[in-house]
Amino acid sequence: MNRWGLTIPLLGVPLPAHAEIIRALPDLGYTDVWSAETNGTDAFTPLALASAWEPTLRLGTAIVPVYTRGPALIAMSAASMAAAAPGRFVLGLGASSPVIVGDWNGIPFEQPFRRTRDVLRTTNALLSGERVTGDFDTISVHRFKLDQAPNPKPLVLVAALRAQMLRLAGRESDGAILNWLASYDVAQCLAEVHNGARQSGGDAGDIEVVARIFVCPTDDVDYARALGRTLISTYLTVPAYAAFHDWLGRGEQLKPMHEAWAAGDRKGAAAAIPDEVVDDLVLHGSPVACRDQVQAYVDAGVKTPVMMLLPTTHGAADLDLLRALGPEA
Repeated sequence: MNRWGLTIPLLGVPLPAHAEIIRALPDLGYTDVWSAETNGTDAFTPLALASAWEPTLRLGTAIVPVYTRGPALIAMSAASMAAAAPGRFVLGLGASSPVIVGDWNGIPFEQPFRRTRDVLRTTNALLSGERVTGDFDTISVHRFKLDQAPNPKPLVLVAALRAQMLRLAGRESDGAILNWLASYDVAQCLAEVHNGARQSGGDAGDIEVVARIFVCPTDDVDYARALGRTLISTYLTVPAYAAFHDWLGRGEQLKPMHEAWAAGDRKGAAAAIPDEVVDDLVLHGSPVACRDQVQAYVDAGVKTPVMMLLPTTHGAADLDLLRALGPEA
């Protein structure tokens, strides 16, 4: 089955105003809606509303940070969503970033790989109905069990950058969530996910692969590139994303951006990003052109592309735009 996803809530659209949009999505070819959690809505509330508005869409979090909630609370929230949408909820977990975890929530951002691994293992056990007791590398849980484990158990995915986390996703979860990459980067990431699946004796073909894709549907190239440069200079200067793009081979292309950012020159950092990097990471053009660029991720092995629609000069996204971006347009 070909999947086609959208990030909600849409920028510029109040959360309660999404009801009509959510109900229309299946007829436009969309199969999934996925939430994000930065400085807007939390990860679960938009999906809870969507589960009531439209009973067929698959609902996923991309992502729930593994630091800002304890594993018991993550499991409770996931079980509640799984009960609201049986067989249609996917829990995406990830390390998040030092800004979100440390600066905004006052929690030390330490040992992100181990923290993700520990929360993944604990949450998987809890959602399977197990009672968990143990002192792990980064967390301790003593005698916690869900009052009612979800049936069926939801898929649990890991947001992954670079080989170690990608292999963890393939080895110990149901799949990987990719972010901030070009369609031609997918193969390098998939190779590590599949390596992880083989380490556990699993079938690499069963692994779910989700990609969050930034899409700015406008023919105004200067506008799209200016917005893309702002986003890229903000995100890819985060150490984990900087290391990810070094691993992908963009280190030299992004070196001037990093140097300007380190010197405190934010405008200079954005200006230093080459056009080709912007065009690879922030898709733009007509809705049809954007849809075809998203399809390239699917052709590269992504099972669920999830568009993150960026604002344009035409205002918030509407049904006409979503129809044009849908797979059946």
